[in-house]
Amino acid sequence: MELGMVGLGKMGAFMTERLVEAGHRLVGFDLDPAAVERVVAVGATGAESIEDLVGQLDSPRAVWIMVPAGDAVDKTLEMLLPVLDDGDVIVDGGNSYYRDTLRRAEACREGGQQLVDVGTSGGVWGLTEGYSMMVGGEAAVVDRLRPILESLAPGRDQGWGHVGPTGAGHFVKMIHNGIEYGLMEAYAEGFAIMAQKDEFGLDLHQIAEIWRYGSVVRSWLLDLTAEVLAENPDMEGIAPYVPDSGEGRWTVFEAIDSNVSAPIITLSLMRRIGSRDEYEYADRLLSAMRHQFGGHAIKLEPPQ
Repeated sequence: MELGMVGLGKMGAFMTERLVEAGHRLVGFDLDPAAVERVVAVGATGAESIEDLVGQLDSPRAVWIMVPAGDAVDKTLEMLLPVLDDGDVIVDGGNSYYRDTLRRAEACREGGQQLVDVGTSGGVWGLTEGYSMMVGGEAAVVDRLRPILESLAPGRDQGWGHVGPTGAGHFVKMIHNGIEYGLMEAYAEGFAIMAQKDEFGLDLHQIAEIWRYGSVVRSWLLDLTAEVLAENPDMEGIAPYVPDSGEGRWTVFEAIDSNVSAPIITLSLMRRIGSRDEYEYADRLLSAMRHQFGGHAIKLEPPQ
């Protein structure tokens, strides 16, 4: 099967390489010419523009966009839709907010195209391990893309599935990432507690390796944590600053809208946000309150 790929960052480039290895014809475009050159080197065909990419594909076309969520998706669609024909399919494999996906799907239908949303997990490991994909869209359109999805997945019938209508794929991926926030926070807190138990002299990498086999907390995330602890057990040179890419926030919003209690995911998001507060105003105010009502000592900052 042939496919157009717009957006050749790490994920897009790795997906392109995996599909080429599986025997699919790939035409790739990126705003960065160097990114196009990299996928050409592994067997894809390069395009100089979106119009060029579309022109190199036979109708009905399938074009996979792998760009950051938000404005980049809208701008890509603005360039793509006018040059596509009726019956062409657009796949959004990024981490788009599912409500945006529903809006974009309607715009695609008005132009005669179909939008399929693929929530994609696997990161930089997807090239070798395969990608977990949660697919939303019309059944007939998803079935048409089956050869591509089977090639990207860990196995033909493993790690991917058609989870529902348009928007469902990005919705399920959003919840997936919200759960990921909670899991990561739990691991981080547990290892932090052990790191403070100086009298036991615990080897955190050793403990992670023990837990990887037979333990009820074993997971791929723990496997990766073990690698991190082997390389840098004291986290030297790493700032305590944890970004979030949006999905955790959207999950919390959805929980509130749906009247579903989700304290673990919510608190893990708050913890990430708190990690970026260099001024730590709330903590300073807490210290001042304790001094005001109880005369407790305030720890002053050293003079600059």
